Amino acid sequence: MQFQWNDNQPIYWQLRERTIALILEGTLSEGDALPSVRQVAAEFQLNPITVSKAYQALVDENIVEKRRGLGMFVKPGARVELLDNERRKFMQDEWPAIRQRIQQLGLELQQLIKDLDKDEG
Repeated sequence: MQFQWNDNQPIYWQLRERTIALILEGTLSEGDALPSVRQVAAEFQLNPITVSKAYQALVDENIVEKRRGLGMFVKPGARVELLDNERRKFMQDEWPAIRQRIQQLGLELQQLIKDLDKDEG
């Protein structure tokens, strides 16, 4: 699988973000093992130290845990905690600008909800 790396962030951070996205979308569930450092390094043609740094960041953030001799695993409760954090960041960082843009364009909440329902149907 190919993955396009962004020059604006360190690769280890992008790998960390990608792993978080996999947990949030349910591809990696609580208790699941993360792919090995060697496997990820080979798949994405990365230095194993880069992969280890990404995984260590996840350990430091209490999202995954190291099990000696077994590997890295998604911690119980990680997805719920990540969702809470992402929702809080959205409400603080993104929502104010979106809300301002909605008001600026004179959009009505009911119409937005109606359009959303139409898209999902």
